[in-house]
Order: sequence, then structure tokens, then C-alpha cells
Amino acid sequence: MVPGAATHISASGKPARAEVLAAPPTWLVLPPGRAVVAPLVRALALCAAFTPQDRWLGNSQLAQRTNLPASTVSRIAQTLVRLGYLQHDAQGRKYRLTAAVLGLGYAAITQSVVQRHARTHMLAFAEQHKVHVSLAARDRLDLMVLESRRGREVPPAMALPVGMRVGIALSPMGWALLAALPELERHYLLQNVEQRAPRDWPRLRRRVGEGMAQAQDKGYCTAIGEWDPEIAIVATPLVVQGQSPFVLACVGPCARLSRARIERELSPRLLTMARDIQSEIHESGA
Repeated sequence: MVPGAATHISASGKPARAEVLAAPPTWLVLPPGRAVVAPLVRALALCAAFTPQDRWLGNSQLAQRTNLPASTVSRIAQTLVRLGYLQHDAQGRKYRLTAAVLGLGYAAITQSVVQRHARTHMLAFAEQHKVHVSLAARDRLDLMVLESRRGREVPPAMALPVGMRVGIALSPMGWALLAALPELERHYLLQNVEQRAPRDWPRLRRRVGEGMAQAQDKGYCTAIGEWDPEIAIVATPLVVQGQSPFVLACVGPCARLSRARIERELSPRLLTMARDIQSEIHESGA
């Protein structure tokens, strides 16, 4: 099985946060008949195998994470070194990403209209409610955190760092996004999740269904102590015309984010924040 965030389930059947944090992006098989340049796909997969928790990765680790032969990984890695996208430690026989890769990501982030409008709202929400707020978007079978704001009283360990990936079937962020997708696209993604985690799929399917139903009924979905015993999450889709859906998520300690507080205070204001961001983007003509 190709390693990926969608397969990391603890023995209790709950997602293991530490494993999700370290999980590389899932490898999404393209539909039959779609033309791709295979060497380019493999090179991008190699770069995407690095997570925010990885400083150096060896050839065998990269091969395991990308499901590519070690010889192929070695050839592609050496090419990326020559192009300046990877740095090679000859003594340790390991690789790391360089600032050239950061430059590509930064160019994408700075041009994001949604992030530009969301930042101020997210910071104000985080400070007022003493929570952590994240903005995420889909990357294959993962949700990637694009923007992150933390209230001053929220423990740093609770923060979801920019660049972190979470399997689309594993948390309210994924369930909220799936609820906002067209049925055909949602079905295709969940088929891929099932193929990569067949043993966990019955449990995942049930929880994904519950989360999507909650999001479609109330506009948001929650998980209290499910994703991590100490963490509560409430998430809502952020739909902007002409773009793929985003997700806004509020994260904090279970002790502070009780179900009653989420229903009474946090979820209504999270929905209001999403509408305010949508309105600003619409009025700006972006």
C-alpha cells in the first residue's frame, strides 16, 4: 500500500495525530487515459514526500514514501540536486529541500486572494475566542494547511503548522470540504481513499458520512477528542466562486471547546467569518 495520511489510524480506530503530522502526501492515481509526463510526476512526488517535520531524508525513505524504486529515486534526486531543488549531504547520504522549492510555494501563497482576505479575519477570531484557526485546501487525498493563526493563550503544540497535511477522510476539515464538492468529484476521491485503506474503509466511510451529513445540515462539522484525545475541531467549507473549495477550521483543547460552546458560540461565528470573507472577495471583484 502506498503510504499516506489517509491510512494512518491508531489501534483504537481513531486517527493518530502524530502519525498524521508526519505522513507524506498521498499518491493519487490519475484516471485512465489522462496524458502525463511520468518523469515530471515522479520528480514532483519526490519533492512532495518531504513534510514540515523532515529535515533530511535518505534514499530508502524517499523510495518508501513515493513507492518508487530506489534506483529511480536516486536518479531523480541527483537531477533535482543539479537543478537546485534538493541539497545532498554526501556524508549522511541524505537529501533536503532548498529555498528554491520555498520560492515556488511562496509565489503561490502571495498570489492567493482567499488567503489575503482571510488573514485578518482569522487572527481576530483566534484572539477573540482563544483558539487556533486554519485555512486549508485539497491536495490530492490530503488537506494542506495554507494559513495558520493562533490566539495568544492557545498552547503552541495545538497549532496546525502551514504545510501540514491531513488525510481527507480523517478529520472535520476533510469532511467539510467533501460536503462542498460536486457529487462526482467526491465519489472519485472517496473511491481512491477506499483503494488505499481497504481494511479501514468501513469505519472511515461511516465517519465521513456522519461528518458530511453534519456539514450539509448545519454548515459545519465537529470532532471532539476523536482526532486527538485532547483536541477539538470545528470546520466549515469556504466556497469562493471560480475556485476549488477551501476549509476554515477552529482548533483548541477539549477542555475549552465543549460541545455546548461549539454549538452556542464558535460554530455560528465561524460561519459568519466564512460569509464575511466570501463577501469581501466578491466585493473586491477578485
